[in-house]
Amino acid sequence: MSRQDGSDRQVSAESVDSSTATILHVDLDAFFASVELLDRPDLVDKPVVVSGSSSRSVVTAANYPARKFGVRSAIPLSQALRLCPHAIVLEPHREKYAAYSNQVMAIFDDMTPIVERLGIDEAFLDVAGARGLLGSPAEIGRLIRRRVQEETRLTCSVGAASTKFIAKLASGRAKPDGLLVVPAEETLQFLHPLPVGALWGVGQTTEETLIKRGLRTIGDIAATPLANLQRAVGDAAGHKLHDLANGIDPRRVTPDVAEKSIGHEVTFEVDMSDAELLRRELLRQADAVAVRLRRGGWVARTVVLKLRYSDFTTITRSRTIAEPTDLGRRIYEEVRGIYDAVGAHGTVRLIGVRVEQLTPAGGQAASLWDEDETWRDTERAVDGVAERFGRGSLLPASLLGPATHLLGRGKLGDARQRRRSDD
Repeated sequence: MSRQDGSDRQVSAESVDSSTATILHVDLDAFFASVELLDRPDLVDKPVVVSGSSSRSVVTAANYPARKFGVRSAIPLSQALRLCPHAIVLEPHREKYAAYSNQVMAIFDDMTPIVERLGIDEAFLDVAGARGLLGSPAEIGRLIRRRVQEETRLTCSVGAASTKFIAKLASGRAKPDGLLVVPAEETLQFLHPLPVGALWGVGQTTEETLIKRGLRTIGDIAATPLANLQRAVGDAAGHKLHDLANGIDPRRVTPDVAEKSIGHEVTFEVDMSDAELLRRELLRQADAVAVRLRRGGWVARTVVLKLRYSDFTTITRSRTIAEPTDLGRRIYEEVRGIYDAVGAHGTVRLIGVRVEQLTPAGGQAASLWDEDETWRDTERAVDGVAERFGRGSLLPASLLGPATHLLGRGKLGDARQRRRSDD
């Protein structure tokens, strides 16, 4: 696929026929870095990395000048600075990203009611019903790019195609600040020369397996009998890859996709072995997750613990509870139970709490005996105080200990954010 640095950028001519390309994928360009550079226009042409400043920090985003040196999101900051020693490091400001994201998503909503948000900086749009009012899909794509630039000073790239998969590939090829239309009849011509790694679901291991069998391009996959693919990568994966390689993707743009999970995690500045401090951190995260559940109007039925040890071994353990909850105390009790059940722990580098199986609050029948009634009243009272005086004005007593300075910079995310390589 794209090299992510803009060097293989491909865009469509003004005269392109986009009548069959009614699905748009819109992706903000190097979003986090671009937002930071709005306040630092003097750095626009210099390599810039967005990251925390600790020794354990990872790259949140890199602008295109930095990407030309091989810098990308999710690599350690130390590695980024080895690749590009003269890169300028800027601290992230997540509240800014949320504000700009809301502006951009409002623009999408002006175009069509059929918007599927994939995260803070990208979305699919079905514009088939907007053509009579706004013009062809290509014209709508150009209108979106113009409005985003005029209203936010940010740039975005747009892919237009007849399927979601091809539209997403096209937006990646159009980066930065471009529009690429793939008419339905040109789908295979566009798709087949691309490397197998461009297919959804092909990670490094699967890519190596395919290449060992001489399958280097998507065209090679399309020409391979389905049974051979299934022997190589399994029945389900083989069927999926065969369909995608032949341009088959029946998924529709689905608006208002619900959050699938909510989670918090933290990487410690120093590897942690103190069980009491780790439990205290679990309590803090459980409380934060519960606040987000209540704000979003959700309850969750599955609680997940994530642990990464000093040797980078990572484990996740989950527990499904009888009654869905939005209470920090209940989430903490479950995640602490999971932590204790793991048994002996090595020194911990990262710890996280996540909840899954989200459903709208109030959708379940009330129990005759509500074991959590007291805690429910207490936590909602704390929510009320927080609305007036700010979150943190009331805390559980166990969070007021002396060890908070040992905590590293946390990472906050949900299912729609987890996938990022900030393009």
